[in-house]
Amino acid sequence: MIPAAAGGPEANPHATHGENGNAGTPTPVLSPHEAMGHGGHGGMSMAAMAQDMRNRFLVALVLSVPILLWSPIGRDVLNFHAAAPFGLRDDVWSLLLSLPVVFYSAWIFFDGAVRALRARTLDMMVLVAVAVGAGWLYSVGVTLTGGGEVFYEAASVLCAFVLLGHWFEMRARGGANDAIRTLLDLAPRHALVLRGGDPVEVPTAQVAVGDLLLVRPGTKIAVDGVVEQGDSEVDESMVTGESLPVHKSPGTAVIGATVNTTGTLRVRAAKVGADTALAQIVALVQQAQNSKAPGQRLADRAAFWLVLVALLGGGATFLIWLAVGGSVNEAMLFAITVVVITCPDALGLATPTAIMVGSGLGAKRGVLFKDAAAIETAAGIDIVVMDKTGTLTQGRPEVTDVITDGLEPAELLRLAAAVERESEHPLAQAIVRHADQHDVPRSQARQFRNVAGHGALASVDGHIVAIGTGRLLEAEGIEPGAFGARRDQIAAAGRTAVYVALDGSTVAVLGLADAARPTSAQAVRALHELGTRVVMLTGDNQATAARIAEQLGIDTVIAEVLPGDKAARIAGLQQAGHRVAMVGDGVNDAPALAQADLGIAIGAGTDVAIETADLVLMRSDPLDVPTALRIGRGTLRKMRQNLGWAVGYNTIALPIAAGVFEPAFGLMLRPEIAALSMSGSSVLVAVNALMLRRLHLPAPANPITQPADPTPQPSRPVGRDAAAR
Repeated sequence: MIPAAAGGPEANPHATHGENGNAGTPTPVLSPHEAMGHGGHGGMSMAAMAQDMRNRFLVALVLSVPILLWSPIGRDVLNFHAAAPFGLRDDVWSLLLSLPVVFYSAWIFFDGAVRALRARTLDMMVLVAVAVGAGWLYSVGVTLTGGGEVFYEAASVLCAFVLLGHWFEMRARGGANDAIRTLLDLAPRHALVLRGGDPVEVPTAQVAVGDLLLVRPGTKIAVDGVVEQGDSEVDESMVTGESLPVHKSPGTAVIGATVNTTGTLRVRAAKVGADTALAQIVALVQQAQNSKAPGQRLADRAAFWLVLVALLGGGATFLIWLAVGGSVNEAMLFAITVVVITCPDALGLATPTAIMVGSGLGAKRGVLFKDAAAIETAAGIDIVVMDKTGTLTQGRPEVTDVITDGLEPAELLRLAAAVERESEHPLAQAIVRHADQHDVPRSQARQFRNVAGHGALASVDGHIVAIGTGRLLEAEGIEPGAFGARRDQIAAAGRTAVYVALDGSTVAVLGLADAARPTSAQAVRALHELGTRVVMLTGDNQATAARIAEQLGIDTVIAEVLPGDKAARIAGLQQAGHRVAMVGDGVNDAPALAQADLGIAIGAGTDVAIETADLVLMRSDPLDVPTALRIGRGTLRKMRQNLGWAVGYNTIALPIAAGVFEPAFGLMLRPEIAALSMSGSSVLVAVNALMLRRLHLPAPANPITQPADPTPQPSRPVGRDAAAR
């Protein structure tokens, strides 16, 4: 179990001033062939597979150019008249050039087809192998028997285009390895271990349980442990995604790879190596990615029947023409035309056109789909799970309540801001920001004193001003008075409460919270319009999460979830039959992003979250989540329309290609005419895909900004708990 990042009320992300009221067996790794469905790559890494596919594509591309030039298309269409080298016939020269294409570049398809047939299935590998193999073998037969109509250029060009598509697919899928490497890079390479009272630098891998580590300000904590001496603020954002540092004191737990910011700590190592929180997050990401089945593309579902049509239609055409007295060459010509007319051009080029338009439409809105499978998956999502901090909220505290009694709010903010300008703490900065937004005059604080974990004091214009927790007031002998009840109201609502005392008397309570993003509520409404249920998944306390959920209209709240349990919650929704999208921004969200059917990363989030996700929202705008789902649904609709056209086209073109109407009407398709008709079909479906640009997408409404007013106001849910200072 991965320990909680914040631990609880004792480990508050803002432990300098305020108070929070609420206080197995690894999944086997699939081989690349099993995971990708590509033959001839067994045992290769993803990077090696992508490089191998690129090399095959380049060979096919380079050789396809001269093959095309010395083909009938090059002679008749491109007006290429150069004689073939060495006095060879054009078809013989094309045969020699096609040998590397067939026996190197295209061999992966033949290998994949054999594997598929052994598994008693038909897929795109079989279809490509049939189209390339039939055209090439027929051409070889024609060449060896004296020359005639050949299809070397069709076989080589088809091979090159299909290889290009597979290469791009593998490059997109290779991001999983980058995510793992980024996670591993978070851990420091060395640690300072106290031995005999002296610090000794050792590799992190050599740190043992029980070692006492010296962690200086600005350095990373090497392993999980417990603080034995010292007080400091620790930045855990790179692991938890939380924006506020966590106060650490003797007895509190720390997480490896987090950054110590202010004080020196002595930490007793408790978990090292594979037992650390970071290592477990890495393992969870690997497990989720390896067990995540590839998206089932529409083209794959149609390929089985298309292969059957190609095989049975070509074979039947050949036999029928022989039976009616046709020559072998004539029968083979019609059979190959049938195979060419049913080759995957319409399916392999028209469908990606819809993907291209859909992904381009998303890019204009800052919605970046990493591959075609992400677009298809987005169309079927029925539950969107959102992390709270940094996703639905802005990830930084803001002043939400200024409660005074007898002291003018502007004067209170002047005194409080003077003290807080001496501090670099996020809550202090929030108070200063609030005062500056209200044009409060600046004053100079003197004799500033920070009380670690409790607050700060200073002299401003001859007055002693104290800002912080109830413990600070108790240590200074100050009674909270009636403000104690108001503090409890703020804390009960999940916000952070900060006392302000003046010359020994409590004069105000400030409420602070992480405010919701301006478009969060509109995003939730847009998701509801799509019939999608919205779930908030957060490690924050129940009161804070419930307040944000009520404000935004979220359907379900799952709060107080440990980082390692987020993926399990996603898996639970999936087991209930739902197709789940997860939206997050932190390292702790990476396992859940990988587990979800669709992982959506906020662009302002960590690199690991972005690498693990299936799509990225570059504008960090929650409203882009329903935008992504609408694009997915619109693209899938165009894909289905294109597939319908492809099926209809084949239904009409097949009888003509087979020569059914040739005896009666003289109507037949030459192979080059078949190729031209396929191009026309692709143009039509491409035009249909371009119509996707008219898709209506949700537009951000003008955010309603409430007037900034530093006057006292009752406790009300306007942000998240920024945690106690």
